[in-house]
Amino acid sequence: MKTSKKLMFLAALLPLALFLFPLWNITLEAPQYPIPLGMNIYINDFADANPHDIKNINLMNHYVGMKYIPEAIPEFKIFPIAIISTTLLGLLIAFKANYKWYLAWFILMILLSSAGLYDFYLWERDYGYDLDPKAIMKFTNPDGSVMGFQPPLFGSKDILNFRAHSYPRLGAYFLGVGILIAFIAFVLGRKEFRKRSK
Repeated sequence: MKTSKKLMFLAALLPLALFLFPLWNITLEAPQYPIPLGMNIYINDFADANPHDIKNINLMNHYVGMKYIPEAIPEFKIFPIAIISTTLLGLLIAFKANYKWYLAWFILMILLSSAGLYDFYLWERDYGYDLDPKAIMKFTNPDGSVMGFQPPLFGSKDILNFRAHSYPRLGAYFLGVGILIAFIAFVLGRKEFRKRSK
């Protein structure tokens, strides 16, 4: 089997690691919490970084009018189907199609990953700004507008006395490496094709 095909098979399989490892993590550090509060985000679930973290985050956020972190969201049904579908498509391309289709799969995965990140941003924005007007505690910006509590999409950010961190986890790295390998398979496949054509 050609090296490019082997790489494409590997690229298609790596995103399945998302069913085993978290995709993203949000952590909140504050003086009153010696052990930071954290939440791991899988493609089909939210999970505590430490026991009872999500419960404690919900209790804390309730005071400023933020919504509770739900047990399930629609994306938890959509994302697994998308990953399984693209994996099967990638395997079919590796088995049947020529190297040009490796690039098509690469572009598809880039587009789907970008859409997922944008959806995550919208979820964070709604979570941080759609506040209950009857909240026990209310905070305003210097201009008098209501303060939002949106976590960063990527990186770290100060929110009141908290330091919020938002970073990808192992599942996201497997996905990213799979996408990159698909592009490498395309480049190598093109070289193999040109070599055979001479």
